[in-house]
Amino acid sequence: MSPQTIALSSVTRITDFAENPPDFAPQPRDTWARGDYVLAEMLPGQIETYPVEGAAGRAIDIRPGDRLVGVLGDRAATLEVVGGWRHIGDDLRMQTLTVAGVLGVATSASTLSRPLAPLRYVGHAVRDGRALTMKDFVVPVPVRSVSAPVILIIGTSMNSGKTVSAVAMIRQLTALSRRVVGAKVTGVGRYRETVAMRDAGAAAIFDLVDVGLPSTLVPAQEYERDLRLLCARIAAAEPDVVVIEAGASPLEPYCGDVALRMLHPKVALTVLSASDPYAVWGLMHAFNLRPDVVSGPCTSTEAGIALIDRMTGVPAINMFDPATGPALSRFLQEHLPA
Repeated sequence: MSPQTIALSSVTRITDFAENPPDFAPQPRDTWARGDYVLAEMLPGQIETYPVEGAAGRAIDIRPGDRLVGVLGDRAATLEVVGGWRHIGDDLRMQTLTVAGVLGVATSASTLSRPLAPLRYVGHAVRDGRALTMKDFVVPVPVRSVSAPVILIIGTSMNSGKTVSAVAMIRQLTALSRRVVGAKVTGVGRYRETVAMRDAGAAAIFDLVDVGLPSTLVPAQEYERDLRLLCARIAAAEPDVVVIEAGASPLEPYCGDVALRMLHPKVALTVLSASDPYAVWGLMHAFNLRPDVVSGPCTSTEAGIALIDRMTGVPAINMFDPATGPALSRFLQEHLPA
């Protein structure tokens, strides 16, 4: 990209910015809010390039001098970055809290996470003098509940194999001629996970960005309203089966506990994706929840599967291994309505 090129991050994919670019103008600091679309310029620093997830889900490298359209938001990742837009100071400096374009100031970061792109605020996206937010581009749909059986995937942490499990099950269900809709209902805005569901055969995909949320670090009442809207959109896609991933862990502050409560009446199958066998036991006791099957890195060896069985008695399937496809297919057929 050349200097002053404007890159659209994936949180802009619900907008018409590619076809109808907005103007950009600075707005008073006391008017800023979560979900505002903003333009920021990458500053020189310790990194020469930063891979932004573009509006189509493809990586786009930005460099110092390039400009990025993202959204003000918050993140609280246990294994990567914590921060938010409210920490932006008078110097107007901010960072990429996610590669998807959620912007704010990091207050804590794992030494194992990728370096963040340093940015400076340029202005808000505006039309007719009004700042544009994610909610401006949310498509309203009639109220409708999901009637299809739901497979709910929860995890013991981020990076516990939830998306791998979703992809494996969608492939098997598609092979069984089921119309599958995939969705991610909690976490932070990122398109890669839901694109992976589409690539696995999902007829339609949805996530929290579709209802105007940069992340689900929001009050429970607001999240409940938006999850109902997201479920209405899922239902309108006429699925036979819905595969839903709850990002991060229900114990983290992303409203995962709210999602579990609201989705519970529709859940036909609960999958717990875990990083290690002991985490399986811990989450089960924290939520008094017994999953139908365990997946994730904890199932990588016979020893891990045996330990899960001894501690919990829950069956486990290594969904990372394509060779387990037939066993997974049989499991799904046995546990889902015909």
